[in-house]
Amino acid sequence: MTHEYIDLQTVAHVQGAVRLPGSKSISNRILLLSALSQGDVAIVDLLASDDTAVMLAALRSLGVQWTEEKTATGTIHHVKGVAGVLPNKSADLFMGNAGTAIRPLTAALAVIGGDYTLHGVPRMHERPIGDLVDALNAAGTNVEYTGNPGFPPLHIKQGKIHAQRLSVRGDVSSQFLTALLMVAPLMAREHAITIDVIGELISKPYIEITLNLIRRFGVTVGQNGWESFTIEPGQVYQSPGAIHVEGDASSASYFLAAGAIAGGPVRVEGVGKDSIQGDVRFAAALEQMGVQITMGDNWIEAKSNGVLKAIDADFNHIPDAAMTIAIAALYADGTSTLRNIASWRVKETDRIAAMATELRKVGAIVEEGSDYIKVTPPAVITPATIDTYDDHRMAMCFSLVSLDGAARKGNVMRINDPKCVGKTFPEYFAAFAAIAK
Repeated sequence: MTHEYIDLQTVAHVQGAVRLPGSKSISNRILLLSALSQGDVAIVDLLASDDTAVMLAALRSLGVQWTEEKTATGTIHHVKGVAGVLPNKSADLFMGNAGTAIRPLTAALAVIGGDYTLHGVPRMHERPIGDLVDALNAAGTNVEYTGNPGFPPLHIKQGKIHAQRLSVRGDVSSQFLTALLMVAPLMAREHAITIDVIGELISKPYIEITLNLIRRFGVTVGQNGWESFTIEPGQVYQSPGAIHVEGDASSASYFLAAGAIAGGPVRVEGVGKDSIQGDVRFAAALEQMGVQITMGDNWIEAKSNGVLKAIDADFNHIPDAAMTIAIAALYADGTSTLRNIASWRVKETDRIAAMATELRKVGAIVEEGSDYIKVTPPAVITPATIDTYDDHRMAMCFSLVSLDGAARKGNVMRINDPKCVGKTFPEYFAAFAAIAK
């Protein structure tokens, strides 16, 4: 899609099934774990997107060999593990705006040591990484800022790990803890390593994904609630042979919300009740709003029961999918409040500010706080031109405002810069059009 914008006609009813692309969070974690492990790994259904392309390119620059095989049913990426020893001791790595790539990779390179520079798009240089770097440097690594302290770009040199305990803040981004957990086995060569979490740990389901995948690669993590994690010495990542990437539960939210807003049933395939992703809990939030949800092992379906009920809930556990609830709130019977979402402010854009600005364009009354947003729906949604802030989730969220055409037939929602969905779901608008026929 090369257009600067896409125009979406209003649609009164949606119905159908959507096969989800692979999860971004799972894809980039599996890529790094595969690279660090002993043996060859076959990754089935890896997400094809900007963020995974960034990680694949970085691994290749570091000397990790991988090939892509197209099959009748999808793709298989074959990664040759390097058993924690990178062939290339120096590299200049462009990380785009991929938080799921730069944070674990920074930790891995800092612990392994060498001469590496990591940088990204301008927004990446505004996304915090200081808590991770502080934790690593306190343990003996040598990571320097080459721009603003606390933010990329970074220069990593050879350090020497001496610590047996590390501590990291849990209240800015769970990706800092994820990064430390993923490299802890590389640090625990001779001594056990314990990682202490300072303060409240946000986005716990994302840590559950990390722990689940670390175990799949043969490493055991001891856990004291959410306060500390211990990795015993002498553990090495082992190839699980083949590993399958689940469908992306955050991407599922747009289609489930479409079914909730405009009739349905809409079924997403690739995630279900056995998912390791916390964002499947988005379905429970829709149920609170009065939506009929059914689930199988590998699918979830949403069907509308009429006007949605307003919601007041804590969304700390599903910050990405919660954005979709803010859109569903436009179709609710009163004011909805989304609480404990401060992490929105340090994502691809300041999502609280962006969401408030664009929701007001379509007629909503919005109150925003440091860590909450309140949305009062308008009597009639106003057609508008929506800015997306180079943020894939803004584009996907606001596509939903073209639904429920009864009150405003023929009017158009314009989404600027629709190609930003390439970060996680390049085919999104085609998939959305398929259920909106």
